Amino acid sequence: MTLLTAAQHPLSSDPSSAVIFEQVRLARGNRVVLDDVNLCLPVGKVTAILGPSGAGKSTLLNAITGELTPTQGRLHVLGHELPCRSTAELFRLRRRMGVLLQGNGLLSDLSVFENIALPLRVHTQLPEPLLAELVNLKLNAVGLAEAAHLAPQELSGGMARRVALARALVLDPPIMLYDEPLTGLDPIACGVVLDLIRRLNDSLGLSSLVITHHVNETLPYADRAIVVANGGICFDGTPDALQASKDPLIRQFLDGAPDGPIGFDYRRQGHA
Repeated sequence: MTLLTAAQHPLSSDPSSAVIFEQVRLARGNRVVLDDVNLCLPVGKVTAILGPSGAGKSTLLNAITGELTPTQGRLHVLGHELPCRSTAELFRLRRRMGVLLQGNGLLSDLSVFENIALPLRVHTQLPEPLLAELVNLKLNAVGLAEAAHLAPQELSGGMARRVALARALVLDPPIMLYDEPLTGLDPIACGVVLDLIRRLNDSLGLSSLVITHHVNETLPYADRAIVVANGGICFDGTPDALQASKDPLIRQFLDGAPDGPIGFDYRRQGHA
């Protein structure tokens, strides 16, 4: 396997990139999870972060949201260098990010409407009619215009994921981060969620990062594919180039082979 180097990624504070990692090292305690990470996530595109479980995909997301501080290198998110100078600055930056959690994170004692309205109530002082209009617009965007009165317990898995997506979008963030958005969904629900990610990205001019191990389902909807394995970035290119790769590590991952360069021993890889 050949990890991508800084020379292959001449990075700077480029306005065409929503997120920039430059020679970044990410560690948890004394254990280095990812080292010498050099990548940029382009504005207006859907980027898929792929890789085996425990490779460090979610660690990248934690760094982008400011939950994990790099121990080396530089990280820029929406023009801001992390770590931020203050907690207040970090919170302002986070309000410009939409995050779809793997477990949805819906509050069971609130209706669908109130779950989506919650970020608006916390971060704005909009009058109730305008707040309601924004919530209903987002519900309509995810195909759930008639579901505002339902409780989270009344939703199917796919519907709950779409409600969580509407909530993540309600503050109109320029960047969307999806952490394993297909986990637990049936094939039809997977297709619905991926189609929404693609259409909303294009219609709203977003920059989307999709962390997933659902390769075959996700690649047709992505503009860019990045593979994380064995402590670094081992592929960064188009989905077509990924599918055509002859690299043994890439082939092991795409083909689901049990033996190959990707190790499954705790000592050989980090845990995301």
